[in-house]
Amino acid sequence: MKKNKQDIYITKSSGESALFSYHKLKRSLAAAGATQPVIEDIIAQVENDLYQGISTKLIYKKAFSLLKRRPGALAARYKLKSAIMELGPAGFAFERFVGALFQYKGYQVVVSRILQGRCVPHEVDVIATKGLEQLFIECKFHNLPNYQCDVKIPLYVHSRFKDIEEEQRKKPGNKNLSYQGWIVTNTRFSVDATTYGTCAGLQLLSWNYPEGRGLKELVEQSGIHPITSLTSLTHAEKQHLLEDKVVLCKELCQAPALLEDLGIGSDRLKRILREAHDLCDQ
Repeated sequence: MKKNKQDIYITKSSGESALFSYHKLKRSLAAAGATQPVIEDIIAQVENDLYQGISTKLIYKKAFSLLKRRPGALAARYKLKSAIMELGPAGFAFERFVGALFQYKGYQVVVSRILQGRCVPHEVDVIATKGLEQLFIECKFHNLPNYQCDVKIPLYVHSRFKDIEEEQRKKPGNKNLSYQGWIVTNTRFSVDATTYGTCAGLQLLSWNYPEGRGLKELVEQSGIHPITSLTSLTHAEKQHLLEDKVVLCKELCQAPALLEDLGIGSDRLKRILREAHDLCDQ
């Protein structure tokens, strides 16, 4: 007898139980670039494997494996969240990635710079400048999907920002600049963190915040993907590239020679570059 899939409850990564949402799965597949026929086919196959309490991780793995069989970079786009988490454990790759997103938004970007504050010097992860606007961006990278940035993070970032801003305003030619403090994370903010950020005038950007304008949407709009999105590269190859400070797929598209040190055969090299170009050209 066919199960009533409308009554299937899934287990989220946080351990919470929730009703399975066809809409969310369809939306994530569409965001990866899947056509309606492909979406319907994958939904039907995922539906056959549903059971009470199935984890979101297993549903994701099933959809991902089905997308990998399709041509193009559908699977690479679908794994965006986990791909960003592969940028660790050091934070430098995430800083480069965030810097590239702000370059897409029209800013001139400097990554990892020491600035003198009124009281002490501070390392700023990303400085983004456009016209008379200058952003001081703190990047908070985490490789645990359930991690939440609590209120302590915007509290200390705000105090650092104010110390830097006060000193920067003393410099000749800077008094007309508009300064803004930002925090960007690949996970989430707590409610208290976003409440404090709004009250203090900090700009917060996380995977899903602000709603509809979070990190996920910015990556989808920009087409800027990390090399960790590529399904045609092994984990070891990705780590080798990251250690060489190669973070973005577009870097491979622009300079295929970056792959030469990995000893990859010509056929597989073509497959990697084809997937990279599919991501870059979206």
